[in-house]
Amino acid sequence: MKAGTRIGLTYAAGLAGLAALLPGMAAGQAGSEVGAIPEGGTVAASPMVDDWAGGAALAPQATPLGNRPVADRTPTSPLPETVEPDSDITLPGTAVEAGSPEDAATVLADSLVLQEDRSLIAAGGVVVWYQGARLVASRLIVDGDSGDLTIEGPIHLSRPGAADPEAEAILIADSAQLDRELQDGIIRGARLVIARKLQLAARQATRSDGGRITRLDNVATSACQVCAGNPVPLWEIRAREITHDAETRLIHFDYPQFRAFGVPLASLPFEVTAPDPTVERQSGFLRPEIRTTSRLGFGIKTPYFLTLGDHADLTITPYLSVSRTRTLELRYRQAYRSGAMEWNGAITRDDIDPGETRGYLFGAARFALPRGYNLGVQLQVASDRSYLLDYDVTDADRLWSGVTLERVKRDKLVFARIGNYHSLREDEPNDTSPAQVADAIWQRRFTPGTIGGEALMEWSLHAHRRPSDKDIEGRDVARASFGLDWRRNQVLPGGVMGAAILGLDADLYRIAQDSDFDDIVARAVPIGGVELRWPLLGHSAGATHLVEPVAQILWSPRGDDDDIPNEDSRLIEFDEGNLFSANRFPGWDARETGLRANLGVSWTRIDPAGWSIGLTGGRVFRAHDDDQFDSGSPLGGRRSDWLLAAHYDSGRGLAISNRALFDDSFDFSRNELRLGWLRPDLQISAGHLWIDSDRDEGRTSDTNELTANIGWQIAPGWWGNAETRYNFTAEQAQMASLDVTYRNECVSVEMGLSRRFTDSDNLRPETSFDLSVRLGGFGRQKDGLGTVARRNCMR
Repeated sequence: MKAGTRIGLTYAAGLAGLAALLPGMAAGQAGSEVGAIPEGGTVAASPMVDDWAGGAALAPQATPLGNRPVADRTPTSPLPETVEPDSDITLPGTAVEAGSPEDAATVLADSLVLQEDRSLIAAGGVVVWYQGARLVASRLIVDGDSGDLTIEGPIHLSRPGAADPEAEAILIADSAQLDRELQDGIIRGARLVIARKLQLAARQATRSDGGRITRLDNVATSACQVCAGNPVPLWEIRAREITHDAETRLIHFDYPQFRAFGVPLASLPFEVTAPDPTVERQSGFLRPEIRTTSRLGFGIKTPYFLTLGDHADLTITPYLSVSRTRTLELRYRQAYRSGAMEWNGAITRDDIDPGETRGYLFGAARFALPRGYNLGVQLQVASDRSYLLDYDVTDADRLWSGVTLERVKRDKLVFARIGNYHSLREDEPNDTSPAQVADAIWQRRFTPGTIGGEALMEWSLHAHRRPSDKDIEGRDVARASFGLDWRRNQVLPGGVMGAAILGLDADLYRIAQDSDFDDIVARAVPIGGVELRWPLLGHSAGATHLVEPVAQILWSPRGDDDDIPNEDSRLIEFDEGNLFSANRFPGWDARETGLRANLGVSWTRIDPAGWSIGLTGGRVFRAHDDDQFDSGSPLGGRRSDWLLAAHYDSGRGLAISNRALFDDSFDFSRNELRLGWLRPDLQISAGHLWIDSDRDEGRTSDTNELTANIGWQIAPGWWGNAETRYNFTAEQAQMASLDVTYRNECVSVEMGLSRRFTDSDNLRPETSFDLSVRLGGFGRQKDGLGTVARRNCMR
């Protein structure tokens, strides 16, 4: 759980407690909003939604910036997960005429006796198939005139059309009297088992309407395993009468009573309704949540989920706390044939800001257009950042609202966006920061017919505007750029791989409201270079070794970019990913120039046991020190810092990575250690980051931070998760949390303790303790981490 995360508490206390423990029974609510638009749609599975291919890579990973050409650090509002709508359930009718071939039943038994009155007696391992239904019994008597059945158990009756009768068996009994269709009649010593998750036990049950309605008298129901030696389940619901409708998949409880460990805790003097375990999406109340934090105090949420057809839903959640907050939360989701959208918002009056109305509105939509284009819309508005943290919405400190259009093909890319940024940071005024921003990029990869090789052509447009009208502080910029990169590889004698590199970058700037720069600035930077690689492969003791030295020499005309404001290339990374890059500036405003050499070598060992290790080292040399990079940057000066990176993969879930930058005196400027270990019973994600201070990049002090997240299987059914982020420079933790989850076949319990240590003018430290309890068997539920504890009836 991240800092500030809350989990609700579902509790049993009197009459209200029973309604809380039966999710939405009064309104027939599934307790699970899956289906056309499922619950928890924070991760979009639609092919139209951007997927981050981080997966199980080394962690902790930074917040994914997405795979778009222009990456910023603003959050992307999630879209709901969209799936195919539920298929309609059609119960078998009795339209087949008696005596027709389709009306025939198949009977298997140890003995079959046909009496003079045409009655049939089957005994010993009786199995009957009839119009998709299957009956297993010890003895069966078929009346010769009416065709009614007298059945002696144990009886096992599956529903018609069951794909797996063993897994989908719904009726077990001691004896029964049924009609000739194996549907309607009276069952004695009945147990109705639904989806192998919820069982209803009664002395007698009656089936009617062609098997659609099953009515049980003086019944007890539970999702817990019941053992003969210890027949008292963890929890159960008893009622005068329980009715299950196989078509609507609803269970109706008449005067229900909730018991835990056999002790009655609460009862309701009226009929309530709950979904059976096969229901994914249905209107009604969701489980209440109790939320207690140090700033908001004790409060309760009572969400109501309303389906609006197969393609839309609305969730209304009132949130009240003791003299602290009155909040109404809303969520609307809708799926279309070619897209989906989700809107989340809340409006609040609380004691944190007395007399002020606080709230937020986040929305996202994405649609597939003709010719492979995708249209995206996003809206993010908040009254203040502390609201987003106080009410556990997001920890983002910059919001973006706008429209995007993109198309990605094998050899072409089109991307465009226009929108508005809003900063929630205390030290970042919105009137002097770029607010309205527009970008457009067109890229095409092709093979020149005459010279061969591979080329990439790019056209791009960019413009941003600051709300301020002051000189310099209100600078507005527009840019048009053209880029062409070409590369051709050739295998040379001795196995050396050679490459020729050519490129051209041209920009035209329009700068307004800044007297330090000309209004119109043009720039063109050609680049040329060569590259030599010598991959060497060897074997030793069954292991494979790959060594590859690389030398790359690049040249561009010397110059500086002092006549262009640098606003998109302030933060520069130096790692094995861009060691052999022609331009290490991340944006367009600055270009790497001059004569330079990128030198490096890599070694990889692949062991036949499945593990591998790799090392990469290198350095950048320059003919002149043109002050392109700040003096404190690892790339500054005529010689960059040494880069040394190591990677280890055990092949069994353990991965370790370390990247270091240091000078000739082994004075480290940056070091990053990351560790990940993934096993079914253990998940470790940890990392340590050290970066020297650099005022030019906005770091007034050293960065020395540890981040760790550990999840482990404590015992069968028990899963623990601990997370922390500690700042060694400030000598204090930024956040810490501990969560414990217990799950068995009939109940899930989640407990969590978290602390956020952030303290500023607008933010205060916050502690929260959370507890959530959910009963199984009502509505379909998603699986969690770890194993599920199950009661063992064997001695």
